Amino acid sequence: MQAVFFDLDGTLIDSRADLATAVNLARLDAGLSALPQEQIVSYVGEGLRRLVERAIPEQPECLDELVRVARRHYHAHLLDQTTLYPGVTEALRLLGAQGWKRGVVTNKPGEFVRPILEGLGVLGEFDVLIGGGDATALKPEPAPVLLAAARLGVSDLQASWMVGDHFTDLEVGRRCGMHRCFCRYGFGDPRGETFDLAVDSLVELARYVGGVSRER
Repeated sequence: MQAVFFDLDGTLIDSRADLATAVNLARLDAGLSALPQEQIVSYVGEGLRRLVERAIPEQPECLDELVRVARRHYHAHLLDQTTLYPGVTEALRLLGAQGWKRGVVTNKPGEFVRPILEGLGVLGEFDVLIGGGDATALKPEPAPVLLAAARLGVSDLQASWMVGDHFTDLEVGRRCGMHRCFCRYGFGDPRGETFDLAVDSLVELARYVGGVSRER
């Protein structure tokens, strides 16, 4: 069995505005001024706690409370401006028609993953969802990918793909022996990690893996 595992933020969804809103509301609650969206987005990719730690460094002694506040604000603004990237729905359906299992493996807290995908109309396209907190560690540690694979019954990851826009996705794919696809349109940073394919739309990935499968 083969699977394609997707990161969420910067890969399937453009969530920049809503993430920035949640963080800036937490900053305002703490008596601090708002930060530019671009600055906050540069901190995304290694989980909510790390995001808050980077975006609100002025009050390290209040980190636990600041994370709770940001979590509450994000719950309230999950889908204000968040959208699917162009081609995502088409790509997921193409992959499903080709027989690929499809999963989400993200460092975003798991409580947010299902409502976002449901709200954007693509929850039914996925066979497994792994969010931050569901496994014993976050990407780039292998644990989340291994958990997703186990739930799907995928024992050999060498024929599977990890797809994302950030070094955490590419590194975990490398560490798990998977093919890796880099999403150039996202807002992550590859940080020198290599990849097997780079795309400007997930439709390119679906067509590529479909062609490879037919050649076999």
